[in-house]
Amino acid sequence: MRVAIFTGSAAGNKTVFTEHAAALAGSLADQGIGIVYGGGNVGLMGVIGSEALSRGGEVLGVMPASLVERELAHPSLTRLEIVQSMHERKARMAELSDAFIALPGGTGMLGEFFEVWTWQQLGIHEKPVALYSIDGFWDPLIAAIDASVEAGFMRPAYRDVLIISDDAQDLLTQLRNWNPAPHKWTGPSEAAVIPLP
Repeated sequence: MRVAIFTGSAAGNKTVFTEHAAALAGSLADQGIGIVYGGGNVGLMGVIGSEALSRGGEVLGVMPASLVERELAHPSLTRLEIVQSMHERKARMAELSDAFIALPGGTGMLGEFFEVWTWQQLGIHEKPVALYSIDGFWDPLIAAIDASVEAGFMRPAYRDVLIISDDAQDLLTQLRNWNPAPHKWTGPSEAAVIPLP
């Protein structure tokens, strides 16, 4: 099993972000769960990669050629795949992964999170998507998602299958026990997984 981790190339301004990112990476490595991430050696990305590798975990990085030097590619990964674009990066990370976890980060991480969650709703994949809400980081986003449901722009079923937790072990338990919602444009009996772009 491999889990894609979306997170920032910055570390944030609270040590709790670094501590919890390291704890999650260590838990994944200790349980034999591989990590797929952006491949960087800076910010929380670097924490994830280094901690998992230090515990003997498998860590795969996917990075566009244009960012290899700017994001400082991690030098010790199990494998670093260099791709040509951000679109290719996201598609490859999704292809390599069995689940997705979003940690704190900026716009790049938000783009990755929303894309894979949208793909889940459309039936492009049937894989769990999770928010690791370190120190309540995701509370404003969760409120916005709930407002979208309340206003009739999102089915409650999609909100219900989004995994949200502030505890690494609980998060992994929910990933293992996850069941998909019906796809947006089909019922359960006629749903078909659409190939990734």
